[in-house]
Amino acid sequence: MDPECEVVTTTAPVLEAKGLVKLFGKVVGLNDVDLTLHPGEVLAVIGDNGAGKSTLIKCLSGALVPDQGSLFVGGKEVHFKRPQDAREAGIETVYQTLAVAPALDIASNLFLAREVRRKGVLGSVFRMLDTSEMKRQASDHIKRLGIGTLQNINQAVETLSGGQRQCVAVARTAAFGGRVVILDEPTAALGVRETGQVLKLVRDLRDQGLGVVLISHNMPNVFEVADRIHIQRLGGCAGVITPQSHSMEDAVAIMTGAKKLAPEAT
Repeated sequence: MDPECEVVTTTAPVLEAKGLVKLFGKVVGLNDVDLTLHPGEVLAVIGDNGAGKSTLIKCLSGALVPDQGSLFVGGKEVHFKRPQDAREAGIETVYQTLAVAPALDIASNLFLAREVRRKGVLGSVFRMLDTSEMKRQASDHIKRLGIGTLQNINQAVETLSGGQRQCVAVARTAAFGGRVVILDEPTAALGVRETGQVLKLVRDLRDQGLGVVLISHNMPNVFEVADRIHIQRLGGCAGVITPQSHSMEDAVAIMTGAKKLAPEAT
């Protein structure tokens, strides 16, 4: 198995991958990769282009089915064949494209594909939506997450800034994820202030007990919020470090192959 730093913890993993292998013809996407995520932890996944980050995340989120290996959620083995399977297991993913509906308001986006219908005949037969209930719940979710930048729940997403849109997408996953939130480059193309808002939200998710997988090329962001850092290289795991045990320069060196973790440190 690939080397991984041991971190003492009293909690059982909320998400665990063992020996994941994914092939694309003769191209190796993942080569015997292990990953462990605990509740209330931010696990960053870093790596150069082609290192297997996207393939790993897609296997964890049900977008791809690994050719070999096992996935466990809360200690129970799972077999994801589609993203819906992962969502039902409590794993939500926010991709760079965000997948928000710009013309709809914040509340409608939070309940996108999970709309609440009115009770009785109006909901079951006429399929009418309970707009007021969705707005109430959306407002509660936003307040619970401490997102102060989203003041008007009726505001159209297309009028929001990039950071605010990212917060809407993350809030949607946090509202319905339950166990794990996977964030793919959440601060890409954001300004300094908006990046700070998103990183605060990442810490808030962790403090609420969710497991957070953060994929990022931004080393300062990674070292600011990550508890552990999983380093992908050439389809495999080059090791797992912590911001306390290694520097940003060490992480880049391991990621590029200029440095390898000593056996006793893995």
